[in-house]
Amino acid sequence: MKIVKATYLISSPSFDLCPTLNLPEYAFIGRSNVGKSSIINALCQQKNLAKTSGTPGKTQLINHFEIISNSVAKGKQDKWYIVDLPGYGFAKVSQSSRRRWEQMIENYLRKRENLNRVFVLIDSRHSPQKIDIEFIEQLVQWEIPYTVIFTKSDKEKPGVVARNVKSFFEILNEKLQFLPQGFVTSAEKKTGTDEVLACIDQYNKIVAEG
Repeated sequence: MKIVKATYLISSPSFDLCPTLNLPEYAFIGRSNVGKSSIINALCQQKNLAKTSGTPGKTQLINHFEIISNSVAKGKQDKWYIVDLPGYGFAKVSQSSRRRWEQMIENYLRKRENLNRVFVLIDSRHSPQKIDIEFIEQLVQWEIPYTVIFTKSDKEKPGVVARNVKSFFEILNEKLQFLPQGFVTSAEKKTGTDEVLACIDQYNKIVAEG
């Protein structure tokens, strides 16, 4: 799959104000400063589509991007949404603001009918973090389909990245019945982006076949 056009559409404060339920959508979420905007930009081959920031907690709304792609699986163009969700975990905000974000995210994840899959972003430079494991366990409890994307693989030695990824799946294996699919990526070097797009292409095909 190749994205031929990516356009910012709207930022919404709640799930019920999001765009019409007419296209499949793929949500991206992770801890603050995990490189979410950078990987979205890399997938879309645009530098400033999703706004990057060094300040954790910068994304505060549900951001929709309309995507047009050439589908290898279907041999035609597809239209779908990428959704940039606020990060979870550390952010220099008040408890009330954090709780409001958490409720907004939960409502979106559980009630958004055309949400096809959640991509959970994990910083590959670090050993497994409790908050990431707990978030995935919550998705499983809510029966929300998800895939893991390990980010920033170019920022650490390959051996360290491989150990961190292995450890992450070992912990998940102890807690979950089924392990998710996972991709190791680098926004800067575009590593893994083709694999993520191919994954989305396959899920779009499943949606089209009904």
